[in-house]
Amino acid sequence: MGIMGLPMAVNLVNKGNISVTGFDVVESKREIFEKSGGISVDSTDAIINSCDIIFLCLPTNDLVKRNIQQIIDTGKKDAIIVDLSSTSPNIIREMYPKCKEAGIGLLDSPVSGGESGATDGTLAIMCGGDKDVFDEVEPLLHYIGKAVTYMGSAGCGAVAKLANNMIVGCNIGAVSEALAFAVKAGLDPTTLYTAIKDGFAGSAVLDSKAPKIISRNFEASARIAVHQKDLINAVKLAEELNIEIPLSKMILDYMNEMEEDGRVNEDHCAIAKVYEKRMGVEIK
Repeated sequence: MGIMGLPMAVNLVNKGNISVTGFDVVESKREIFEKSGGISVDSTDAIINSCDIIFLCLPTNDLVKRNIQQIIDTGKKDAIIVDLSSTSPNIIREMYPKCKEAGIGLLDSPVSGGESGATDGTLAIMCGGDKDVFDEVEPLLHYIGKAVTYMGSAGCGAVAKLANNMIVGCNIGAVSEALAFAVKAGLDPTTLYTAIKDGFAGSAVLDSKAPKIISRNFEASARIAVHQKDLINAVKLAEELNIEIPLSKMILDYMNEMEEDGRVNEDHCAIAKVYEKRMGVEIK
């Protein structure tokens, strides 16, 4: 129950009017969830051993895989796992038949919309897995998302999320490059943003990220580390498909550079600092 998982869990409680048990490794997150009407527990065992539907929202492929395996080993038969994380399609497709054999449903259901979308319950949710499992879980997903789409078989939701974050990453890169370019050429970035936001360059990314960059607010609503993981997965899948994704690879290179600078836990719009360094400016 981190940046995304906590508000999603709270929406399940408040909008669904259902009993929701939650866990996070950070105690303060559990306390917030409990104050919001949820049931807080101090280990995942209490969830895995008792819950019929288990939502995962985890930062790494390894954590997702280990938790799915634990649910297979010790969870309730006929349980359903809804993975809201940005997980590699290969991991999902590896674990799906194991879940199937154990009588457990698995939906890869990554989300898009950032922290604000998670808080407002307006996320876009892309689901892969068995259609009958999706049909059973869909009403719950509408408590946390505005657009809930069934994409196809296991892994299809995860692939959709990679495509989504390729677009988002390239948009953030374009916004950063244009703002740094404008500042270098003598423009005020706030005036530029005001001038273009309602034109054809306008976008959710521009509206969300340009003000953060200009105000130097790089507190994470979506961490570079998580977006970096998605682009690594996208590059790996592209290699398997024997295709090139040069724009996404460039953004990944910039995120890798941010990791080298120790800034991987900043908001993903902080890649603007790479453009600033190249151009010798500061966007403010």
